Amino acid sequence: MPRPVRTADVAELRAFCAAVDLGSLGRAARLLRVSQPALSKRLRTLEAVAGARLLDRSPRGVTPTAAGTRLYVEARKLLVQAEAVDELMAGLSGDEPATRLAASHTIAEFVLPGPLVEFERRHERHLSVELIIANSVLVRELVRDGRAEFGIAALTSDAPAPDSLTEIPFCDDEVIVAVPAGHPWAALDEIDLTELVSTPLVLRDPNANTRRIVDAVLADKGLSLVAPVAEVGSTSAAKETVLAERAPALLSRLAIGDDDADLVQRRVGGLRFERRFVVLLGAEETLGPTARALLQHLRGGFAAAVPAAS
Repeated sequence: MPRPVRTADVAELRAFCAAVDLGSLGRAARLLRVSQPALSKRLRTLEAVAGARLLDRSPRGVTPTAAGTRLYVEARKLLVQAEAVDELMAGLSGDEPATRLAASHTIAEFVLPGPLVEFERRHERHLSVELIIANSVLVRELVRDGRAEFGIAALTSDAPAPDSLTEIPFCDDEVIVAVPAGHPWAALDEIDLTELVSTPLVLRDPNANTRRIVDAVLADKGLSLVAPVAEVGSTSAAKETVLAERAPALLSRLAIGDDDADLVQRRVGGLRFERRFVVLLGAEETLGPTARALLQHLRGGFAAAVPAAS
C-alpha cells in the first residue's frame, strides 16, 4: 500500500474536523478565523495527501465520506493532544487567543461581570475573553455560524429552526414590572392586567427577548400593550429611562437587584412572563482549552432558578 508523500499537518486536520463538526465550510472557516478559500485549500491538500475524497459537498453543507469518517476518529485523538500542547505553550509564553463568548444583553450586563472576574482571578495569567453582546436571536446565529465558541441566550416561545446546536440549561428568569419608587403602582401588591395593557410603559425594542416573551403571553389572551413611553435597545438604558420618565417598565428579574432602592419589583395579577436562558454550543470538541474551562466555570456557578419577585 503506497504511503502518503508527507504526513498531514495539524492545521489541515483541524480544518477537516471543524468542517465535519459544523457541517459547513463557511462556519468552519469563521471558527478557525481563516477565509473560506484558505480553508478549502487546506482540505484539498489533505485529500491529496490522503489520496482519497474525505468530504461529500452539497448545497446543504458537507458530510464525511467513509474514508473521512475513519480519518475523523483518529484525527480527533491527535487534536486532543495538540490542544494540550497548545495550552502548555500558551502557559509558557503567557499569551493565548481570545475566547469569543456571545451573550444576550441581560446576561452580559447583569450576570457575567462577576463570574468573568472570578474566572481570571483563579488563573495565574491573563485570559482574554471577547464578549459579544447581542439579542438572543443573533447570539444563536453567532454560535451556529462559528463566530463565537459558545453563547448564552434566552429560549423563545416559538421553537427555532433546527440548527444542530446543543442547548444546556443555564438559569431561569422572569420578566417583571419595574416600578420607580414613589409611583402609585409601588404601593400595590401586584399590577392589574387591564391597567398594565392600557398604561404607556418603558419597553425594550421589539426584537428583544424580554419584549417578545411579554407580547406572546398577552397575545394568547387576545391583548397587547398600548404605545410605549419609550423603546430602548438595552436593559441598562431601560432602567435609566424608567428613572428619568418616572414610568414603569417591563424588565428582566435578573436586572433588578433586591437592594435596588430606586425600583420596586411587581408582578401582574394572574400572569407570569417566565423564560429560560441556555448555553448554546456547536461542537464541544472544537472549543479551545480556555473556552472549555470558561464554559465549565459558568455552568458550575448558576442554579436554574431565580428568587421570587417581591
